[in-house]
Amino acid sequence: MDIISTRIPDVKLIKPKVFGDERGFFMETWNQHAFSEAGINATFVQDNHSRSVKNTLRGLHYQIKQPQGKLVRVTRGEVFDVAVDLRPGSATFGQWVGEYLSEDDNRMLWVPPGFAHGFLVTSETADFQYKCTDFYAPEYERAIHWNDPALNIEWPLGGRVEPLVSHKDGQAGSFEQAEKYQQEGVR
Repeated sequence: MDIISTRIPDVKLIKPKVFGDERGFFMETWNQHAFSEAGINATFVQDNHSRSVKNTLRGLHYQIKQPQGKLVRVTRGEVFDVAVDLRPGSATFGQWVGEYLSEDDNRMLWVPPGFAHGFLVTSETADFQYKCTDFYAPEYERAIHWNDPALNIEWPLGGRVEPLVSHKDGQAGSFEQAEKYQQEGVR
């Protein structure tokens, strides 16, 4: 398993070793020892699975309390996955990183607590699965508008295509207005 720092070093791109033959394939998607050696000391409490159609954009979501670290992967299709640093004391505060994840490359992304997260489906459909370090807490859930000019995220929408977003995500506030993390609340 290769674990590589992105341009935001705390966000890691994971390339598992895939063993395949004419019968199919096998890969390890979580190994506590390997992840700990790479500085990812996570305990997961919840697994989630979503299916979305092309041009669906989910996010940018985060929890102001009970922040969730997420280990994300795509088991069908392809997405462009984005993490935004919301940790005021961080050298990368307010910056974003995006990576393509697909069923073909089997790559995963580690998004630590303290980040907003979102993804855009770039294939006809996508199954998106992720492990979380804390439970979903709707009372602490917050969102930042996907198209906030202060973040200037380069979503691969291909021209003037408008993404499919939920009403809630369409009404999300700006990065400037967003509640930011207090460092002691982020692991």
